[in-house]
Amino acid sequence: MRTMFRIVLFEPEIPPNTGNVIRLCANTGVELHLIKPLGFDLDRRSLRRAGLDYRWMTAVHVHDHFDACRAALRSVGAAGSAAWYAIETGGTRRYDEVAWQPGDVLLFGSERRGLPQAVLEELRDEFGPGSWVSIPMREGNRSLNLSNAVSLVTYEAWRQNGFAGS
Repeated sequence: MRTMFRIVLFEPEIPPNTGNVIRLCANTGVELHLIKPLGFDLDRRSLRRAGLDYRWMTAVHVHDHFDACRAALRSVGAAGSAAWYAIETGGTRRYDEVAWQPGDVLLFGSERRGLPQAVLEELRDEFGPGSWVSIPMREGNRSLNLSNAVSLVTYEAWRQNGFAGS
């Protein structure tokens, strides 16, 4: 079955968050890409201990840096022309206002630092200001838990595409 979307986690730090995202990907048919450095090991023993046991049920790719991830996804057929969306506080449009298309890439930052400004600017320059997307929150709050944010956006994108493959 073809991958509906691709999730990219930029330097994730907390194993249970990544474990939840791995489980989400396994259950939605979404491919996961992790950009180093990671705040945990991906060996079988560490994954089991951190609740990352779904790792073996979905495609998880690890990249040494952002440019390596971008190059790898460009070389994967339709993903080469797919739109990238940075889901980050301060985005110019809400995640539910995007018309999500199969192959789109959903990029999330690390739990403590979010996405670097250089990455946000690169995506904005290539895909336009609408590529910086946010999740509405009450004023004064900092952010949602990473795995919760990934779930919200992934399910909205999948819903818009008729839950294809379910």
